[in-house]
Amino acid sequence: MVPEPNRQPGPGGPDDPDGRRPLDAYSRVVSAVARDLAPRVASLRVRRRGGDGAGSAVTFTHDGFLLTNAHVVGGARSGQAAFADGTTTSFTVVGTDPLSDLAVVRADGDTPGPVTLGDSDELVVGQLVVAVGNPLGLAGSVTAGVVSALGRSLPARSGTAVHMIEDVIQTDAALNPGNSGGALADSAGRVIGVNTAVAGIGLGLAVPINTTTRRIIGALMRDGRVRRAYLGVVAAPVPVPAALHRRLGQRQAVRIAEVVPGSPAARAGLRAGDLVLTAGGEPVTRAQGLQRLMFAEAIGRPLPITVLRNGALVDVIAEPVELDTERA
Repeated sequence: MVPEPNRQPGPGGPDDPDGRRPLDAYSRVVSAVARDLAPRVASLRVRRRGGDGAGSAVTFTHDGFLLTNAHVVGGARSGQAAFADGTTTSFTVVGTDPLSDLAVVRADGDTPGPVTLGDSDELVVGQLVVAVGNPLGLAGSVTAGVVSALGRSLPARSGTAVHMIEDVIQTDAALNPGNSGGALADSAGRVIGVNTAVAGIGLGLAVPINTTTRRIIGALMRDGRVRRAYLGVVAAPVPVPAALHRRLGQRQAVRIAEVVPGSPAARAGLRAGDLVLTAGGEPVTRAQGLQRLMFAEAIGRPLPITVLRNGALVDVIAEPVELDTERA
């Protein structure tokens, strides 16, 4: 008797002649995330000077707070939110922060339960992500793709102040006008970003959900704005010289390219060319390391900074002031 051939399940095998099993698994993940998130993502409409605005927002508390982009609400104080089940409610703008492009609004009526916020710091390039929003007014639209890149920076402006939104997520999940303020989620349905910009065909950007943005969201809910400290330097990351790396164990630092005249940094004696190693007692390994310190609690308080200058370690004390976004 001729033995039966071994039947190996899997892509392209006898049990899966068309190799569809991986696609079925992919579809199940995307559909599960969509099923969970779509009811919790609202379509926003606001009336503001210069015309109506539209976008998306994500419920993130049980008592009606929604997260969106600052550029979606603009200068509006209120608007209308519509959910996929047909529920509509008015909302009030609680606070906006153009320098992170985040805003918090609060619904006046009932909303679906909140999404689960994740941590974008755990993302890796190539990871599956799902975008849920209301592009072109089409409610509950879902697209999927991967994390194309991490650590991008996106400039944001308020008045004359320019700020770099750090650790922006780049994705190839299709985004269109109206997706702004919607959810970017991982395969477990945790929201790890707020879709903010279409940078080109097949290129979308999202503000990350991480420790820094959670602080911003908390400040918006509590105070309606974000107070920032101002130091007055422009810096870029560079490798630490080998001898110093062996001595300190620190591989990266930031080189000061420019010190703003009359700024707290200038008054402290910082100079262009200084290599910033630590600030507030913590290693500074990228430009955003300084930026992360520039919140309300740093205003008017001594900030110890250690730099490498002409081969010698130099300690200075800077005292950041409050950033005036209207006159900065």
